[in-house]
Amino acid sequence: MNTLLREIHGALRDLNGFMNRRQPDETLIGEAGVSLDRALFPLLVRIERRGPIGVVDLADLAGRDHSTVSRQVAKLESLGLVTRRPAQNDRRIREAAVTEKGLAITEALDRARERLAAPLQASWSKEDLADLARLLRRLADDVAERQAQDGKT
Repeated sequence: MNTLLREIHGALRDLNGFMNRRQPDETLIGEAGVSLDRALFPLLVRIERRGPIGVVDLADLAGRDHSTVSRQVAKLESLGLVTRRPAQNDRRIREAAVTEKGLAITEALDRARERLAAPLQASWSKEDLADLARLLRRLADDVAERQAQDGKT
């Protein structure tokens, strides 16, 4: 295996493992001062960033089972954080969209994330951070494009 690819894969696995731990999520929620189940906030953020979005697409993005995500979106709706409505392109699909109350929570989470990340980024130059953001976005987009192509064949 290519050494650089191995290093990239290892770093992504390490980051994924860190991001899936309970403690960082609880720390972020506490820092944001919001009361929200830690299983729900990643979905709320994805709905805010990608919405309106259907449950199947949301489940794919989250790497979770469709029925689990459907129940979690229903919970977000019961909390007044999202609304569900028929999709404009296909009325059979119900899409989730963030409400003003949900947006207030995602904004609080964003501010908390910035405060928590500041010490980690203190030694990074703005150029390094910009490069990292650009390259991660490129990688994510290329992976998504490849998966979409593989799904069509």
